[in-house]
Amino acid sequence: MPSSVPDQLADLPYGHLLRPHDGPLRRDERYDTVHFDGGEYTDQAASGASFLECAFTAVAMSGVKLRQARFNEVWVQGSRWVACDLSESEWQDASLLGGVLAGVAAHGSALRRVVLRQCKLEAVNLRAAVLRDVVFEDCVLRDVDFGDAKLTGVTFPGSTLEEVRLRGARLSRTDLRGAVRLGLSDGHEGLRGALISSTQLFELAPQFAQALGITVEDR
Repeated sequence: MPSSVPDQLADLPYGHLLRPHDGPLRRDERYDTVHFDGGEYTDQAASGASFLECAFTAVAMSGVKLRQARFNEVWVQGSRWVACDLSESEWQDASLLGGVLAGVAAHGSALRRVVLRQCKLEAVNLRAAVLRDVVFEDCVLRDVDFGDAKLTGVTFPGSTLEEVRLRGARLSRTDLRGAVRLGLSDGHEGLRGALISSTQLFELAPQFAQALGITVEDR
């Protein structure tokens, strides 16, 4: 997916079809061309729900259970997802703009052709997730766990990575050269298959040495 995604709700190809949503989220419910605008959803159970051509604007999700939910062609802007369960969820052709994901469990999830722009991800569990053609653009990823995940064609233009974990991860065609900062807390061997710049290699050299048990000492 190109990173040139619509910035305005009116620019969505299905924008004129959207209907406002009212009420709580429901388990196994199918939401088609629905607009979730400015609502607060706390400790609700919506596992197995599916969202097709939906929009989320200025929504606050807290403790919402969305395990095995499906998000297809959704557009999310200025929304907060805090302590939500998104494990084993599926995201395809989705865009998340200017949002916050904190303390989110998304292990075993699948993301394909997803763009995250100017988002902040903190303490997000993406262990054993599968990411294909995902763009993290101008994002901050802090304490994000990609352990045992599979990343294919993932890019990080303008993004800052801090305390990111890659232990057991498998990377292919993953381009990290655009990252402003590449801070890993473990799993440096997980970079195998990634593309980094010479500057990043120089900056990571001390961590590589430590991970390999090499002592670097000048006379």
